[in-house]
Amino acid sequence: MAQLRQEVAPRDVGLDAKALDRLDQHVAGLVDEGRLPGFLVSVARGGRVAHLTAHGHRDLAAGLPVESDTLWRIYSMTKPVTAVAVLMLAEEGLLGLDDPIDRYLPEFANPRVYVGGSRDDVRTRPAEGPIRVRHLLTHTAGLTFAFYHDHPVDALYRAAGLESSVPSGADLAETIAVYASLPLQFEPGTRWNYSVGTNVLGRLIEVVSGRPLDAFFAERVLGPLGMTDTGFQLTPEQEPRLAELYGETEDGGITPVPGLPVRGRPRFLSASGGLVSSAGDYHRFMELLRRGGELDGVRLLSPATLALMTRNQLPGGAVLSEFGAPAHQERPNDGLGFGFNVSVVTDPARTLAPSAPGTFGWTGVATTAFWVAPALDLTVQFMTQVRPRTLKIFPDLRRLVHEAVTD
Repeated sequence: MAQLRQEVAPRDVGLDAKALDRLDQHVAGLVDEGRLPGFLVSVARGGRVAHLTAHGHRDLAAGLPVESDTLWRIYSMTKPVTAVAVLMLAEEGLLGLDDPIDRYLPEFANPRVYVGGSRDDVRTRPAEGPIRVRHLLTHTAGLTFAFYHDHPVDALYRAAGLESSVPSGADLAETIAVYASLPLQFEPGTRWNYSVGTNVLGRLIEVVSGRPLDAFFAERVLGPLGMTDTGFQLTPEQEPRLAELYGETEDGGITPVPGLPVRGRPRFLSASGGLVSSAGDYHRFMELLRRGGELDGVRLLSPATLALMTRNQLPGGAVLSEFGAPAHQERPNDGLGFGFNVSVVTDPARTLAPSAPGTFGWTGVATTAFWVAPALDLTVQFMTQVRPRTLKIFPDLRRLVHEAVTD
């Protein structure tokens, strides 16, 4: 396992220890208020961890503390891992970013786009063009999530049993077939809508590589990077280190809630959000991204491909708050573009929290987050396990880390 530890004093890498202490105190206050069970935060500069705090509990009922080797359901922080896997196949010439996905997944041939109506009276038309691989990587394919309540196609996803993105008992191939049977919200490439598209990429990886998704990840990405605590399932030895998952209650407290199953191999391998990881492992993944696709002599991607992944890919340099579907036209998306499964800061003057230009990263639904700031040579991760209702801590995290940078 990749055990995370502090390697250098903050002042030696241009960070203010007092500002980092304010960061810890702020989040510890949420633990004291009963809004978080516990957390882990790490800040590294130049690849060296300069700040590492584990506080509170990974399991409140059992009284088990958060430790540096605690395991977390990282949910959507799985998506950048999937993007790396797809880009590896692209570099090997096994697929192209502009390839129509029906070349590999024929169920997506002849997609149709929503025109009007609802439920049993939905009207559609043939799409003007195919869904391409890059549309899935940038969430511009026209797919959606069932939990949105902003568009009639969202309701069609719910009617198809996709409340949790997968029909009950289905595997990845069966789930993708259901997605393909539903209309697109919009013409591919014309709008951004966070969606189930990364699960389609997971199936694409399986078809192109000829390997199950978990095997491909283990053999080609996680294993070479030494990420032995990351995967779709836990070993019996790992199980005691898994953090309990909580949900925010209406009164602002937390209560245990069911999480994505990771004890035993899941039937549905979610490329969107199925991984469990440790802080040590995810630090290694962030370092791969910061270092341009190479870590400890292992190169997964070329610097050019990694740069492509982490720069804004939206047409004309658009930002999420303008190019996004209505659900995403909100203040937190100001100044943010989107690369391949990561958001990218394009206009720091407009972002909700202070950020360096080119900063990229993503979050998970259990209030986990990571970001890499190439301009500052900085990598940051935050781990906890709360599915939020009103809890919003990421802007404060970004602000407090930004205040700690002294040069």
